[in-house]
Amino acid sequence: MGLSNEPDKLDPTTSSSLYTRYVMNSICEKLYDNDASGKLVPQLATALPTVSEDGLTVTIPVRSGIKFADDTPFDAAAVQTSLQRHLTSKTSQRTSEMGPIAAIETADPTHVVIKYKKPFAPITAALADRAGMIMSPAALAKDDKNFADHPVCVGAFKFVKRVPQTSITVERDPLYYDAAKVRLDRITYRIMADANIRAANLRSGDIQVADTISPQDVDALAKDPDLRLLQSQALGFRGIYLNIGNVDGVGKPAKPIDTPLAKEAKVRQALSLSVDRRTLVDTVFNNWYEPACTAIVPNSTFATPAGIACPTYDPEKSKQLLAEAGVSLPYRVTLQVQNSQDQLRYAQALQASVQAGGFELKIVPVEYSTLLDVQKRGTYEALQLGWSGRIDPDANTSRFLTTGSGSNYGGYSNKELDDLLGRAARTTDTAQRADLYGQAVQLIQKDNPYIYTYRERLLTVHSTQVTGVEMYPDGVVRLGKAAFVTDRQG
Repeated sequence: MGLSNEPDKLDPTTSSSLYTRYVMNSICEKLYDNDASGKLVPQLATALPTVSEDGLTVTIPVRSGIKFADDTPFDAAAVQTSLQRHLTSKTSQRTSEMGPIAAIETADPTHVVIKYKKPFAPITAALADRAGMIMSPAALAKDDKNFADHPVCVGAFKFVKRVPQTSITVERDPLYYDAAKVRLDRITYRIMADANIRAANLRSGDIQVADTISPQDVDALAKDPDLRLLQSQALGFRGIYLNIGNVDGVGKPAKPIDTPLAKEAKVRQALSLSVDRRTLVDTVFNNWYEPACTAIVPNSTFATPAGIACPTYDPEKSKQLLAEAGVSLPYRVTLQVQNSQDQLRYAQALQASVQAGGFELKIVPVEYSTLLDVQKRGTYEALQLGWSGRIDPDANTSRFLTTGSGSNYGGYSNKELDDLLGRAARTTDTAQRADLYGQAVQLIQKDNPYIYTYRERLLTVHSTQVTGVEMYPDGVVRLGKAAFVTDRQG
């Protein structure tokens, strides 16, 4: 498989990269998963959680009689160890995803009990991603700090080796509980940042699968009789982080940044009004993508008119707001951007769009892995990056925008927004939650700590030599059921 970017550390507790999720999906199963329709289903759990009447106790039944790739037995205590690590590790990216947990306990070898200080409705959805990935307690005990160098979980495949900037190799795990259904002996994930190179390697047969196909290439590849296009609407979004208070690194107390962009909501609103979302996606991405204006997925059960409202492109209003903020025109902003053809192409078109609104955009190309580090350290003014998205809107909003969250990369803080998102997470009524997210969007669009720009269509292409490649709206390409069509077992 050709990967469009190099994953960060192969550690489900600390990872923040979509591409890590591709690899981890084959070697590290979760308590729950999303199926092709987006429905939550058990994976290492045996059923959906049961929740007490007051919403404070969540009981998860887990599998028995299975083993991790290092032959360690899987049980509730192993689950407890991983969940506790996700919750309390100083470098964890999962803490805020798991909600206000009071304790994680085991009732017996097949039941894990999570006790909450306040109800937290999104927990099942959270456990269908990295927060639900369960690591071998023996591997953690042996070398917790360097787990990413030799990750051990329950999965169809097990980790073999990683060559930085080049490849990651996994092989079939004979200890996997469903090993009889795994057809491939080995998968090599090859790092291929250049979209043209991925496309060329698909055509030549050097790789059988490639993710994140460029809209510049997809039409031609889709016509190739030896290739097959998989596509899906995404749950995520792309946009621009604006650094408001991330001075000492993500998760640390925010500090004021003495620039109009950081201090003045009018300047950030002006920038949002300068983004011609529809024209940009249509021209840059050949009509494959859609504008994104909020974190709420438009066709989801949480969508309301307020929740998906889109700012109108209004460069004249933008210049008026800049004048009211007392800044001279053009107002200069430095934007760090992933060094890929599509991202640079979008940034250059954006540069022209915001110029009409009184902004001068300086584009600084950065390698993807470095950009993730810049995002966490807060060494940026504006930064163009996206999020692959989750089924529950809490993971698309709270993790990035609540005060002190481990993924609040802009150092933003708004007590009113914290309250709205907290209330949305505590209620199980979908209509009430949708209304609260609509109110939250109105606040976000007033302050604009993050400017939403577009929503991708997930585009993956694979050779007709292989079958069973799956791609779901959560953005992850799944190879666990893949097989060569010449495989006699298949």
